Amino acid sequence: MSADSTFDAQASPSRVLSIGSERISVHDSGGSGPAVVLVHGNSSSSRVWEPLLTGELGKKYRLIAPDLPGHGQSADAEQMVRSRVYSIPGYADVVRAVAGQMGVENAVFVGWSLGGHAVLEAAASLPQAAGFMVFGTPPLPFPPTADFGGAFLKLGLGFVKDWSEDDARAWVADYMAPGMAAADFMLQDARRTDGHARGSLAAGIGTVGYADELTIIATIGRPLAIVQGAHEQIVNPAYLDGLAPTIPTLWRGKVQVVEGAGHAVQWENPAQFGALLDAFVADCQRG
Repeated sequence: MSADSTFDAQASPSRVLSIGSERISVHDSGGSGPAVVLVHGNSSSSRVWEPLLTGELGKKYRLIAPDLPGHGQSADAEQMVRSRVYSIPGYADVVRAVAGQMGVENAVFVGWSLGGHAVLEAAASLPQAAGFMVFGTPPLPFPPTADFGGAFLKLGLGFVKDWSEDDARAWVADYMAPGMAAADFMLQDARRTDGHARGSLAAGIGTVGYADELTIIATIGRPLAIVQGAHEQIVNPAYLDGLAPTIPTLWRGKVQVVEGAGHAVQWENPAQFGALLDAFVADCQRG
């Protein structure tokens, strides 16, 4: 995608849902096929799914992409509920509620980065889900080890409340494979995100019921696809490869690698990522 491309809200019908005290913006591609729920990452928005929402997959499937609280066009969390809303369990609650209010059944749930953690956390309470795909998301143990077990190549800014302009630029640069420029909207989304959404993530660990994601992936009971960019700068690919044998339902038996992409594979190589997603959804519907 070009660096100056922006999401055209008119290309995808939008709804604003009331979920607890939160106002959540949701983009719906309106496609005729099975539903796929797309959950974005930390300090991003549903705009990162533009190649899918406005492309052929958006016509083939009903792609549903919410903005998490404090991100994109969704409202910031109120002060009294920040610690719960801005947490992995809080975001999982949003994923469940969006699926319920949008009336999706037998859907595939796809999570990128932070969104992948939310999808894993929500999995046990999504009994009608056909399958799950995560990417840029290393499943983590709980309680976490000091260095998250070597899951990350780089970590830190995602937990920092107040960013400088240089921080925001560094964050979005790490989305991409080395040498590839981030899209302008990615920096806009990083600036827009409520800083409390980042600051509360680490503060909430151990206080609001985070689940052990290693147990989740071992017992999920439905197809789980794990995707990774070949030039990822944030998540350690060796960590994911080490987890693969512990996942009984791992799609195709291994981590799927997207060439020419870093962390934001859905943006950097939408053709290969879209083909993987298309094949995964088809397999889930057959299964």
